[in-house]
Amino acid sequence: MIRCIAIDDEPLALRQIKSYIERLPQLQLCSLCSSAYQAQEALTSESVDLIFVDINMPDMSGVDFVRGLQSPPMVIFTTAYSEYAVEGFRLDAVDYLLKPFSFADFERAVNKAASLFELKQLRDSQQVTTETTPATESDSNEYISIKADYKVSLVRYSDIIYIESVGEYVRLHLVNASPITTLFRLKNMETALPADRFMRVHRSYIINLEHVAAYARGRVYLDNEEYVPISGNYRDTFREYINKMHPKAQV
Repeated sequence: MIRCIAIDDEPLALRQIKSYIERLPQLQLCSLCSSAYQAQEALTSESVDLIFVDINMPDMSGVDFVRGLQSPPMVIFTTAYSEYAVEGFRLDAVDYLLKPFSFADFERAVNKAASLFELKQLRDSQQVTTETTPATESDSNEYISIKADYKVSLVRYSDIIYIESVGEYVRLHLVNASPITTLFRLKNMETALPADRFMRVHRSYIINLEHVAAYARGRVYLDNEEYVPISGNYRDTFREYINKMHPKAQV
């Protein structure tokens, strides 16, 4: 069950969101808030997984409210002004609903949030499993849980060649298997993977260091005969790794 609150200074808009929430069994409404200050009180007293928040409010904008949260839950912005969309997505919003929106639009946005919520639960469960795994267990048994195509796949770290960002999704390119695409953000995937085995080399790519076959200025060649770019922001980190592992190499 996804615990949620709705924030909007318009009573009619709050009533509509409330009615939509009540039609979706995966949602549990914790509070209806007419201001950002009421919402802050609700977040202090309640455990909240998802916020529906209007952007243009008189006391504080929804963007400023979300930006000010130290550990924000998932966010779906609701507004009548399309010009705020870019700013909303910069805050990693799950979706952006332009008023007036239909129940079908609302349900699609909630389904995105539900997928992210399930993946977070799976990731948290996987992290607990990793922490409690006996030290004698083989590294080849380490895996990450990925939900895609209405099922959960246990993917071994060693089978991941590289990971590619595709909009709101990531695509895992695997050894001797078709790629898996799942709703996930690359920076969250980077956090979930072991840092000693995976490295981000570009805003859109994470590589498995075990599968690096060759390297040249601006590119990493992988053992599946593909390559990914190294961007300037990550080149120094990759160069340090190569110099440490292969002191005579040049990147």
